[in-house]
Amino acid sequence: MAIKVLTIQEDILGANDEKAKENEDFLNKSGILMVNIMSSPGAGKTSLILHTIENLKDKARIGVIEGDVASTIDAEKVSEQSIPVLQINTAGGCHLDAYMIEKALKNMPLDDINLLIIENVGNLICPAEFALGEQIKVMLLSLPEGHDKPLKYPLMFTEADVVLINKVDLAPLLDFDTDSFIKAVKGLNPDVKIFQVSCKTGEGMEDWYSWLESQFKSRLSS
Repeated sequence: MAIKVLTIQEDILGANDEKAKENEDFLNKSGILMVNIMSSPGAGKTSLILHTIENLKDKARIGVIEGDVASTIDAEKVSEQSIPVLQINTAGGCHLDAYMIEKALKNMPLDDINLLIIENVGNLICPAEFALGEQIKVMLLSLPEGHDKPLKYPLMFTEADVVLINKVDLAPLLDFDTDSFIKAVKGLNPDVKIFQVSCKTGEGMEDWYSWLESQFKSRLSS
């Protein structure tokens, strides 16, 4: 029997998009690059952020906004690096939105920050729908999640400026088809940058650091 697919979409994001544009304008005027890192739970967002801080902390003034349904576990890890960090708990909400980020910006020492990293709530759907005012969207996927995720969650990969394939050190243990994954992502988003990395072993991480540093320096010089 053929399966019926019913797609329902309402334009409920207009107000959020307007606030996101205000946030972006403010960040641009303030000389701050904001990077929104999105993924499913457990893909390695916090590890990526910690390693990025370690690599770039002498080249940029970094701040972090942590988004979680509850707890301050990840924010505490970032705070140990002597980095300004603010926790947003959504109390059940599955994503951050532009209004939350506006409040966060008002409560951070922005004079001491020129690279602001957001760790969004772990979710492959809602975070892609809600703009925050970020200039760069990063999608992080780990090998154990499978290579079919761009087909199941296309918006996340369509919206991303960068896709990082994490935990490549596990490749010998998994049936992850990297070529198929990259083909699917490029089919949705031909201009996306793709990096294959392992936060655990460091494989491929230098390419990510160099790319992010180039974006940061380009913004400083503009």
